Amino acid sequence: MDITGELTGIFILICCLFIYSTWNTMHMRPNLPPGPTPLPLIGTLLHIKYGELVGSLMKLWKQYGPVYTLYFGSRPVVVICGYEAVKEALVEKAEEFGARGPVHHIEKFSQGYGLSLSNGERWRIIRTFTLRTLKSFGFGNKNIEGKIQEEALCLVEEFRKFQDVPLAPDNLLKISFANVLCSIIFGDRFDYEDEKFSKLLDIVREAFSVASSTWGQLHSILPTLMKYIPGPHHKTTLLSEQLAENIFEKVKSSQETLDPSISRHFIDSFLIKMEQEKDNPNTEFTIRNLLVTTNDLFMAGIESLTITFRYSLLIVLNYPEIQAKLHDEIDQVIGRERVPKFEDRLHMPFTQAVLSEVQRFCDVVPLNVPHMMTKDTEFRGYVIPKGTEIYPLLCTVHHDPTQFTTPYKFNPNHFLDDSGKFRKNDALMPFSAGKRGCPGESLARMELFIFLTIILQKFTLTSQTEFTESDIAPQMAGFLNSPLHYELSFIPR
Repeated sequence: MDITGELTGIFILICCLFIYSTWNTMHMRPNLPPGPTPLPLIGTLLHIKYGELVGSLMKLWKQYGPVYTLYFGSRPVVVICGYEAVKEALVEKAEEFGARGPVHHIEKFSQGYGLSLSNGERWRIIRTFTLRTLKSFGFGNKNIEGKIQEEALCLVEEFRKFQDVPLAPDNLLKISFANVLCSIIFGDRFDYEDEKFSKLLDIVREAFSVASSTWGQLHSILPTLMKYIPGPHHKTTLLSEQLAENIFEKVKSSQETLDPSISRHFIDSFLIKMEQEKDNPNTEFTIRNLLVTTNDLFMAGIESLTITFRYSLLIVLNYPEIQAKLHDEIDQVIGRERVPKFEDRLHMPFTQAVLSEVQRFCDVVPLNVPHMMTKDTEFRGYVIPKGTEIYPLLCTVHHDPTQFTTPYKFNPNHFLDDSGKFRKNDALMPFSAGKRGCPGESLARMELFIFLTIILQKFTLTSQTEFTESDIAPQMAGFLNSPLHYELSFIPR
């Protein structure tokens, strides 16, 4: 046998040993929940329909029940479905299921820093500081309400400029919601015509778009392989770095004018804390943590909220009877002159029900963000080892027939009792639940209510397009569910 033949034989032998090792590893976990039979190298990839990760996982829920195991390559991923199972994992066993799993499309950028993707003591320190600081700047209380009202009124004036001409509201909405967040993080708001700010928001949009694409889904399933395959999934690292560069400009500007006795915004607070801990060699208050944490807040606090509100307007357009009832409730409780306040919601059950149902039905973040086991844990008769990735699917909670009578139809009655009063439902989890719940939940709820009531107080929404039920239904494809592109007119009332 010549040298070429020998090398070929060695290569085939190595491949066979690798495949055997991979196959053997996948079958050395007998106590994991059941699931499709994995194949060497690709695991259960054949059970994931091309470009339809969410829909495929929901189909497997019906086949295997509330807890099942998939193999993304050789690594096991436990998928948890339905309200009861997800609640048990994220709330009742919050400590065991409380670590953050890998999010491969931004791992290279975050490197375990920041708020969203960190773990252990770093996560506890950064989260405690972030929550305390955001609260001090008004998260969830009346201190921030005035800024939200001001921004919503600015948005109303922007809509008036179009004088009933149809427009796509996407960019204006994004700038408005971003301005509320920027006033807290940077201490600034930006003009609607600010091109640099618009480009910054385009970075956020594109990053989520890539993550939700088929390439992004393949990157989540087979990260090791996709690392070596060229494609748009590599762009998320570049986009995150571009966003961080813009944030760093704000950080440098804040450093130049910093007064340690007065904190003007979130970045100031972090810089002051950095100065206080400058002699601590183990401090987590570093520029890297500041940049990634601010990036996390920016990414989480703009795109998903904008998408949710775009869905809200689409729902109002599609159901004129719902718009009429919202107008009536606003007129009765608030009138057409006074600026709506968040406390008005306590007397507006139908508006609350509609907003809750929008968040349930549209399911903007259907997959949730991956979790990971902090220790070996018995769960529903199975043993899930420490370090195992967990997918607690929010879409299965929001479409659980035991919790919602018409899970695949838009129905505000899911949140109204027989007397028409607002009825809270714990199975609504748009911000996830437990230790890893979204820190911006209180701000987002306030923004959704105030923006919707102010807009409907001033306008009737119309569209030249006739929408169908399939038009408004979420596509359940990638990381984010986005509504179809549409235009509408804002007719002064």
